[in-house]
Amino acid sequence: MPRASAPAQYILILIDMVENRGYPRQRLLAGTSLAQSGLTGIGARVSEEDFSRVVSNAFDLTGDTALGLHLGLRLNLSAHAVLGQAFMTCRDLGQVMELFLRYYHLLSSPTLHLEQDVIDGRCVLTTVSPPRDNPVEFASEVMYAAIFNTLRGLLGRNDLQLRVELPYPPPVHEQIYHEVFGEDVHFNCPLGRISFDAALLSTPLPLSNPALRSLYEEECARLLADLEEGESVAEQTLRLLRKLEGQYPQMPQLAQMLNFSPRTYRRRLGQESTSYQHLLDRVRAEHATRYLQNSRLPLSTIAYLVGFNDASNFRRAYQKWTGRAPRELRVD
Repeated sequence: MPRASAPAQYILILIDMVENRGYPRQRLLAGTSLAQSGLTGIGARVSEEDFSRVVSNAFDLTGDTALGLHLGLRLNLSAHAVLGQAFMTCRDLGQVMELFLRYYHLLSSPTLHLEQDVIDGRCVLTTVSPPRDNPVEFASEVMYAAIFNTLRGLLGRNDLQLRVELPYPPPVHEQIYHEVFGEDVHFNCPLGRISFDAALLSTPLPLSNPALRSLYEEECARLLADLEEGESVAEQTLRLLRKLEGQYPQMPQLAQMLNFSPRTYRRRLGQESTSYQHLLDRVRAEHATRYLQNSRLPLSTIAYLVGFNDASNFRRAYQKWTGRAPRELRVD
């Protein structure tokens, strides 16, 4: 079963960045499968283990605490390969966001989960589950700087204003965040978010080409299907549960939906050191967090939506899942 992977073009850009600072490629690739094969061994994707090790080596060599921001700003439309080409042929930015939400796993770890909402006139992209293989600071910096850079390229606007919320304290290189994103940057937030004026979603794009976009999207769908064939049973479960929001099935039902017998399904999850209940609780925590942050629904209603008949039981469960009380996430 293939392991989680990252696009090869991202690691090639990182290697180029570090080499241009005068550090030898051999030291950057040390401890990876690429140490022997070199760049000739890079295919379309690189294992998460190799990518994470190269990132760790890059930090050690350069001492650049803002490495994630600098890498993200190098990830432009061409770096996103076929998905970047599809973006450019879209009708408007709203269609770009639809494509991105459908195919972002072509550009990221399968453990990453994003959700989009329109809240108070702003398009909000929330990182519900961050990638697990790199520090959350690095992963957030790369992702948000890349999104920012891509949006500027699509819209042709270097003056684009974004609001950025980050789920960690200000790092030592906090000033670089403001140099990249502007002043609307906030740390110690419950979840990572990037947002912009929702009116931009209707902005027409100059290279719109519906026929070409369809061809690119077909290729994106094929590539994503290839990746999903290699998903672990846990990843398949999470993906399906997220689609079934508010309709959480019992374990035997979900096993059947994934074409497993309950016994085989339970055994496969055990081999992956997890359980259906753990995965179900993880997804319910994600959904509850979004309701708490993005709506004014009563706690009893949110409890019902994520499968509880009693708000007090939901409070206890949410505290157990996240280490936070639900009231800490309500924005009044």
